[in-house]
Amino acid sequence: MKFTLSWLKEHLDTDEPLEKLADKLTMIGLEVENIEDKAKALAPFSIARVISAEQHPNADRLRVCMVDTGNGAAPVQVVCGAPNARAGLVSVFSPPGTFIPGKNITLGVGTIRGVESRGMLCSAAELEISEDHDGIMELPADAPIGKGYAEWAGLGDPVLEINLTPNRQDCTGVHGIARDLSAADMGKFIDPGIKPVKGEFPCPVKVTVQDATLCPGFALRLVRGVKNGPSPEWLQKRLTSIGLRPINALVDITNFMTYDRARPLHVFDARKVNGNLTVRRARQGESLLALDGRTYTLDPSICVIADEHGVESLAGIMGGETSGCDENTTDVLIESALWNEINIAQTGRKLGINSDARYRFERGVDPAFMVPGLELATKLVMEMCGGTPSENVVVGNAFGDDRIIDFPLSEVKRLAGIEVSLVEMRRILGHLGFMVAGSGPVVKVAVPSWRTDVHGKADIVEEVVRIVGVDKVPMTPFERGDDARKPVLTTIQLRTRRAKRALAARGMVEAVTWSFISKPHAELFGGGQAELVLANPIASDLSDMRPSLLPGLVAAAQANANRGTSDVALFEVGQIFKGDKPENQFVAASGVRHGFASSKGMGRHWSGSAMTDALDAKADAFAVLAAAGAPMQALQIVSGGPAWLHPGRSGTIQIGPQNVLGYFGELHPRTLEALGADGPLIAFEVILDRIPDAKKKPTRAKPLLELSAFQPVSRDFAFIVDRSVKAGDIVRAAQGVDKKLITDVTVFDVYEGKGIDPDKKSVAIAVTIQPREKTLTDQEIDAVAAKIVAEVTKKTGGTLRA
Repeated sequence: MKFTLSWLKEHLDTDEPLEKLADKLTMIGLEVENIEDKAKALAPFSIARVISAEQHPNADRLRVCMVDTGNGAAPVQVVCGAPNARAGLVSVFSPPGTFIPGKNITLGVGTIRGVESRGMLCSAAELEISEDHDGIMELPADAPIGKGYAEWAGLGDPVLEINLTPNRQDCTGVHGIARDLSAADMGKFIDPGIKPVKGEFPCPVKVTVQDATLCPGFALRLVRGVKNGPSPEWLQKRLTSIGLRPINALVDITNFMTYDRARPLHVFDARKVNGNLTVRRARQGESLLALDGRTYTLDPSICVIADEHGVESLAGIMGGETSGCDENTTDVLIESALWNEINIAQTGRKLGINSDARYRFERGVDPAFMVPGLELATKLVMEMCGGTPSENVVVGNAFGDDRIIDFPLSEVKRLAGIEVSLVEMRRILGHLGFMVAGSGPVVKVAVPSWRTDVHGKADIVEEVVRIVGVDKVPMTPFERGDDARKPVLTTIQLRTRRAKRALAARGMVEAVTWSFISKPHAELFGGGQAELVLANPIASDLSDMRPSLLPGLVAAAQANANRGTSDVALFEVGQIFKGDKPENQFVAASGVRHGFASSKGMGRHWSGSAMTDALDAKADAFAVLAAAGAPMQALQIVSGGPAWLHPGRSGTIQIGPQNVLGYFGELHPRTLEALGADGPLIAFEVILDRIPDAKKKPTRAKPLLELSAFQPVSRDFAFIVDRSVKAGDIVRAAQGVDKKLITDVTVFDVYEGKGIDPDKKSVAIAVTIQPREKTLTDQEIDAVAAKIVAEVTKKTGGTLRA
């Protein structure tokens, strides 16, 4: 919701500064998102006169202009491409160093086709004051040269933008915002009464409402003999200041009423309406060419206003092009109605229309302002366009239901913890439009018609507290008692959070896939049982509950690959279903990697590249297990896995054969073919429910390991070993030499080929030695290195490579 400060002051008599008003708006629940001060933003732009405009020597469409910027300064040379640049033209000039908002650039001294340009003559679009970009601005000949454009044009009116919660429909108009500020002691609310406009003749157009649930009230009036043209300057400025484009007086009045009083209206050209109007459901296949230039196909769920020839308007959302008002309109029908909020929202979503009318009607407008809004609109039409009004036609309820709430005064203290006197409550509620009767301890509160969101005692407490100030609510600690506090999150919730963070930290992107997959895919991953088939699936290929997260992730990875993004790393943490019993439903953490989306990156690694492989999947799975609190020292890796994994490039993670925690490796080619995916694809799946709970036993707290103040030392070793020797055996042998000094051992190279016996291989490791008590001497480092060589030779039979 946007409005200007001067617009607000039309409804609020206040001398408070802008900053204080903005702070108070936020404090009472009308959060200020932005304040745009065009006078400040456009301060560098000044009024200037073009002295001469000569043809550019090297460009047909450019002119070299000499510009008088005023104040006795020498003329400035500007290269301009606008078709209307000419001698004698008064326009807007920006010197070098000026930020041009419409182009999002900072202007500099430039050379255009060999001619220097020291500034710019601006269009209205470049200053973001309109959408006109066909040429530079043309100001009156008597505009003062050298004066600031913003000051001369009267742009010193700040624009405020507030973010409304869905319940505050009354503040979708400036009038309602002013009422709230008045209650918060920011000024005096200006609320003159609206006098009825006397009708001179009966309205010839009748209205029939076929379904009162869709349209609780409808008011209509004809004004004959209007002269439609441009709206007055004050109204055009009101609309342009908030980003609306003035169209003509009749349409501008409806837009003004929408933003000023939160009362959307619609105007029909009476001569284009055939016969009487009917509010009804659309018929199947009917269509409407709307004012936005689009044609919408309708169905019986949509409420419309129709004449005897067909649909003329989408009720409460947008009018039709056929009956729209233009410069030839002489008779106008003004409509003010009430619409079913839910139906308006459903229609807007179905048709994809986000109009100002829909924004207000789906929140619920003031029912009692339906007829007064019509009277005010009629008065404005007559003032701007002339004409003779008919009598009103009113169908349905024009007032809404009365709401009176029995309100115990103690509720404010009970729910909010603050003491507010009855006198202060009366003042606050009275300024907000509520009526309070009685002196306690229970009073009766009548809710105003425009507060359709207030229904109970808690709502009234909220009104009092937001005006008094949420900052007045005292900080009161909860009584904790003697018992220990129970954890808020369950174990599986904690594991889910930690698993997501761990995988995101490894460069993977979270995905959310369907909980349902096709039967063939479910059978591929061990599912497909009859009890897991959906009785009413939303699609034929979403027929079974998923036994694994991987089919959905593989499909997502392939969808990315089909669109040119083949290097992907995706993960998901969610439920899988092995049966219909609760004990057969688990929370799993799964992930897939494809292409060069390796966890190793492009750094130093034994594989020599960052192509994904089974070791990436293993590292991902172990990261999840570590984050989820699995006993890492008890984990066992067994080669091979389920049938959907490649038998020679996969592994199973378990704590004994009875507790399998998960799998990792490369997906089997047959699996990829069945899933319609390109390989190779590496994957892992960990069942978080199967991680054993940590043992709870009293232990003596150990001091945290402090970072050493001494420089670590790294040494590389390359060992010639039999091809059957595992790299992990070499790593464990090196680590076992001195667990206090050796903090890290990694494999960075594996070589088989020229210079190495056919039955041998070279495995190179990097060992990090971290001193704790003193800096090691060369002799001490050499001694540790000798022990590493000896231990690896002893455990693996390897020899140090020359």
